[in-house]
Amino acid sequence: MTQTVLTASKDYSELDEYLETLNCHNLFLVCDSAFKFLKISSYFDSVTERLGINIIKFDDFQPNPLYESVVNGVKLFNESKCDAIIAVGGGSTIDVAKCIKLYSNLNHSANYLTQTITPNAIPFLAVPTTAGTGSEATKYAVIYYEGAKQSVTHDSCIPSTVLFDISALETLPEYQKKSTMLDAFCHAIESFWSVNSTDESKEYSKKAIHLILENYKAYLQNEFDGNKNMLMAANYAGKAINITQTTAGHAMCYKLTSLYGIAHGHAAALCVSVLWPFMVKHTDMCIDPRGSKYLENIFAEIAVVMNARNRLDAAETFIALFKSLELKRPLINKDDFDVLAKSVNPVRLKNNPVALDEKTIDELYHQIMEI
Repeated sequence: MTQTVLTASKDYSELDEYLETLNCHNLFLVCDSAFKFLKISSYFDSVTERLGINIIKFDDFQPNPLYESVVNGVKLFNESKCDAIIAVGGGSTIDVAKCIKLYSNLNHSANYLTQTITPNAIPFLAVPTTAGTGSEATKYAVIYYEGAKQSVTHDSCIPSTVLFDISALETLPEYQKKSTMLDAFCHAIESFWSVNSTDESKEYSKKAIHLILENYKAYLQNEFDGNKNMLMAANYAGKAINITQTTAGHAMCYKLTSLYGIAHGHAAALCVSVLWPFMVKHTDMCIDPRGSKYLENIFAEIAVVMNARNRLDAAETFIALFKSLELKRPLINKDDFDVLAKSVNPVRLKNNPVALDEKTIDELYHQIMEI
């Protein structure tokens, strides 16, 4: 699917033009609690008066959204006879909107998670308010059912249109800006070396890496072009993992986030910092069917993209950038190492090009202590 990417001007005229082409009567707006602080929130105040479109706002969900919240959203969407969806927010907001779109035409008396998705043509536009998750470019959504994480996957939930609103990044806390950027960087890197990589996914990864390295300083200084280009980088990285999925870096990071309360991108970067040099030194343990020589070439290709001297220097370049952000390392409780090693999803490890067993993963977690 070709995704249309728009960049918002000060008066959001692009959004007007988009809505006018839909012939939409009832617009379902999915947003989170931070929505009222965004510049774009005032745009929706006058949509009904100017364009004759009713706005039905849904914000009754939390980060790491629950299945029950999605059910409530589907009910409101259908009762309000909505004919288009706009999601304004981060990954959780976009994930909720994805699920509402996917479930809106299913059997409402049965559990949506047990049903086969029937694609629909509901127009769906996403406005990402962070430059990190890339959720606006992927077929994946995460919700929680009875305390367990549920991965929802279907091509038809990818927003057909994305609006980059640069102003949304201007008020983000510094820690959130840093951690979301690192999430995008890890997406691009992990996708590049994934056993599922293709020529197309690697092109997306290259574009994302170039944009991050060229713009991260301007982005952290809140410059317009830096923010705009980081949104693009996150989108390209999202397109890359949409093809390949993530690898061991992400598989290892989830428990760090839940145990120590650090941001997802921060945790992912900690894991990639120890995983990357380990894999460069252990290409003989390659499980990519294309072979160890292929993997060596991939690491060399990443080094070229990063303007590094060699394969190991590329990893060191990433580590140096990460350290320059001065994010605090969590103080890992020694009793948690066993929990951490056992927490890693083996399905994600199948995407990793180098074999990792529980003992090796434990050693990598110990190395995180030394970063």
